Amino acid sequence: MVGNIEYADRREHQKVYLDGLRRYKNKGVRILIDGKECPETEWERIFEMGEDGGFYMGDYIGAEQGCLKEIRFDKVYLCDPPQKKKGD
Repeated sequence: MVGNIEYADRREHQKVYLDGLRRYKNKGVRILIDGKECPETEWERIFEMGEDGGFYMGDYIGAEQGCLKEIRFDKVYLCDPPQKKKGD
């Protein structure tokens, strides 16, 4: 039961975060994941932890007037990312 409560709590926090991103987008702030604007249906992937240990980190980019211009999410690794095999 504890696991279900923790999962529900985490999902609620994620929903609140995504609602905030939606408000920024509605105000003209670009939301980029891996360098591309993605549909909102793909935004949940920023919470995923990859099998390779990678996870998404947000970078908040300001405009000259001090306003928020973009929020960029890029995959980062705690150590070097796994090397691709030849042929991949």
